[in-house]
Amino acid sequence: MKKIYLSFIVFISAKAMAQVPEDIIRYSWYPQNATARILGAGGVMGSVGGDLTAGFVNPAGIGFYHTNEATLSPGFVMNTSKTAYRGTAMKDTKNGFAIGPSGVVIALPKNDSRNRSSAFAIAITQSNSFDNIIHYGGLNNYSSYSQQFAEEFSSLNKSIDDVLNSNSVAPYTAAPALYTYLIDTITIGGSTIVKGAPEYVLDQGKALQQDMLKTTKGGLYELNLAYAMNDGAKWLWGGSIGIPIINYESNSLFTETDTSSDHANHFSSFSYNDNFTTKGAGLNGRLGIIYRPREYFRLGLAVHTPSYFMLTDSRETMMTTSLENPLFNATVSSKMFANNQRGEAKYIQSSAWRAILSASYVFREIEDVTKQRGFISADLEYVNYKGSKFSSNADQPTDDQTAYYKQLNGVIKNYYKGNINFRLGGELKFNTIMVRAGMGYYGNPYSAAPSKANKMTLSGGLGYRNKGFFTDISYVYLMSNDFDVPYRLSGALNTYASIKQTRGNIAVTAGVKF
Repeated sequence: MKKIYLSFIVFISAKAMAQVPEDIIRYSWYPQNATARILGAGGVMGSVGGDLTAGFVNPAGIGFYHTNEATLSPGFVMNTSKTAYRGTAMKDTKNGFAIGPSGVVIALPKNDSRNRSSAFAIAITQSNSFDNIIHYGGLNNYSSYSQQFAEEFSSLNKSIDDVLNSNSVAPYTAAPALYTYLIDTITIGGSTIVKGAPEYVLDQGKALQQDMLKTTKGGLYELNLAYAMNDGAKWLWGGSIGIPIINYESNSLFTETDTSSDHANHFSSFSYNDNFTTKGAGLNGRLGIIYRPREYFRLGLAVHTPSYFMLTDSRETMMTTSLENPLFNATVSSKMFANNQRGEAKYIQSSAWRAILSASYVFREIEDVTKQRGFISADLEYVNYKGSKFSSNADQPTDDQTAYYKQLNGVIKNYYKGNINFRLGGELKFNTIMVRAGMGYYGNPYSAAPSKANKMTLSGGLGYRNKGFFTDISYVYLMSNDFDVPYRLSGALNTYASIKQTRGNIAVTAGVKF
């Protein structure tokens, strides 16, 4: 894996938060959410249309509506995470509720003899759920989390007194580490260096027991307004405006303990509790077309702009350190170094742009949808993860802010890449009953990674439609491979945990045409 160097972080003020590359993936790399009908068919919606999901994928698909419709799509998600860290395996589960596209479609009257029509839709969905637990731990005789704080303090070129004050330049990291003597300066051969207390254990060839428990909750939601036109023959055009809303909360508890029986090696244990939230909203746009060269064949193309978010981070950390020889115990909150307040940072983030190319074959494609017998469809989606960016929301950013975001965006460009996602699915209709099945594959967004990273979905579902009422139920099984880096060092190779996550999603949609 390519190293992610801490040197790209510039500490701007006591209330500044260092945004990290992982923020990009959180808001860009996730499977397509949809109504139960479309989830059962693998999430395909690039050219199928006729479903409320179209406003979030290819808004031209709203143009297939000729009647009004109201839809509600609740769901239940069951997460299981299996981790492997330095030879130790762990498992955790976390369940929660979710919501798929829910809203209203208004079909406007046909306006001329050429059978042209149009439709408008308003809907809300949970694009991504953050409800999860990741737990990993194991023995490490190579590195310590304290080394990240030591490297950070060394790079600041500040005195200890400059850092240990109520307006510290590093209130969440180096300042608590210095205050609790997790790190300290020592002089060797006339040179002063910064060293973490756990390094004395490593110097003896002993191992540290490390443990990470990370709990996250919240979601990425979006309110979507879509409009589409149908020329009554071959073409459909559409556009939508989305208002994404982010509510993300995380709590990370990392502990490190001396496993040796030596009580003279200075270090006993430390814990680092990081409470972090991100809240805000943004704006995005989508344009799409669907072309029907034959009545039974559809081609779709959609382009999504990046989502431009105005975000606010809030953070508080707590550190406890226990030392031996001499005995010493201390606990401190980051508030002590941030004017007795939770830290806050406001900034702008843009997510990845994407483009979707799709093709569908509809069995017995005719005007009367009650006589259609199903479809098979495929979506090919390109997502430019490396194009995501951060920037200051200040009217006149300082030179430090400008330099910081320039360096951070450079890291993102090198760390991520553009990649392809693929979805395939279909539906068969038997009078009032429908059967669906599909799959999706979401490729590796990293330009280099220590372990294989991808996501795959397998899905199936049933539907019922009769006299203007419809209901669908689907089950989606997600298999995800990813990794987590607990801390990053510039002077040593980074250690990481492999994460294999499975998620079962039971989705239900009920609606009525009126």
